[in-house]
Amino acid sequence: MTRVLKALGLMSGTSMDGIDAAIIETDGQTVAAFGPTQFSPYPDELRKRLRAAIEAAGRSSLAGPLAGVFAELERDLTDAHAAAVLTLLKAAELEAGDIDVVGFHGQTIVHRPTERLTLQLGSGPQLARTVGGPVVSDFRSADVRAGGQGAPIVPIYHQVIAHNRAPLAIVNIGGVANVTFVGNGGELIAFDTGPGNAPIDDWTLRHTGKAFDFGGALAGSGQVHRDVVAAQLSDPYFAKAPPKSLDRMDFTADIVRELNVADGAATLCAFVAATLAKAREHLPEAPHEWIVCGGGRHNGTLMSALRAALDGAVVRSAEEVGWRGDFIEAEAIALLAVRSLRGLPITFPRTTGAPRGMTGGILSVPMGRA
Repeated sequence: MTRVLKALGLMSGTSMDGIDAAIIETDGQTVAAFGPTQFSPYPDELRKRLRAAIEAAGRSSLAGPLAGVFAELERDLTDAHAAAVLTLLKAAELEAGDIDVVGFHGQTIVHRPTERLTLQLGSGPQLARTVGGPVVSDFRSADVRAGGQGAPIVPIYHQVIAHNRAPLAIVNIGGVANVTFVGNGGELIAFDTGPGNAPIDDWTLRHTGKAFDFGGALAGSGQVHRDVVAAQLSDPYFAKAPPKSLDRMDFTADIVRELNVADGAATLCAFVAATLAKAREHLPEAPHEWIVCGGGRHNGTLMSALRAALDGAVVRSAEEVGWRGDFIEAEAIALLAVRSLRGLPITFPRTTGAPRGMTGGILSVPMGRA
């Protein structure tokens, strides 16, 4: 019998709000137990530096040198993740030695799979030294080098927790939105559907100074400009067959720049919902239900727009089915770390376009633990 490992997963998504940390016990194929969780918000200064780095990377044509440009930022980002690990361990009354492996996603700065480029800032060796245990990081690069999209990487975890709910669609609305379809026979299809929270957050920050539209109140006070939504849905990305993925900056708040603040927020929510509904065109059958994870599920206006766009389909939040919606991705990174240790594939032809089921991740072990 394969030994169950205690794994701690760290995830910071393209919304850049902070670090999700979760502990699970897993053999890489099932979850034996769900452990403690914690969210550590990024300090404002670090968030500003990350936003500037993403914008700079978006303007750059450089590939290899990018990581070096952001070396100081990477050190500080890794320190923030180390602090999140140590805080969670203390709260859970655990020692570093109680954790078999830490899965460290890092912060995506640029994602251009057509250029064989994806960059997640975060130093696995530095984190391993600081927390005193093995760390698996850099989950996407091997897939991208092999010609895959490198995203989404969470679908195998979605399949693990789907149990007997198939066929279903699991939606993650982070900075970018994506969907995983799990079929009755275990069929697994996944792709980025379009923008998620990123343009809504950027628009809200630009016009109100707040990091996000709490509860969707701003959007709820505005009117949707359907002509803007329709124009954006004509982008070739939405008709393109999966696998496919997006960079955070591929769809920005500039699409509503001519609108007032409330109407802009409302229209961005409607656009996100419409792109998720349009994803049905690429699924082999209608899901019995849509389960929504990620920060976007806290935006009531966005959730209402999604239910309307899906024409009465069953739409549930992760909590309604007993999942921990804020920590699904962190749990997934923990599972991926264990799969990486055991040489199990983490990406697949119909989730990223990888040429075959591929393992990924790089193991870093502190001195004396090799």
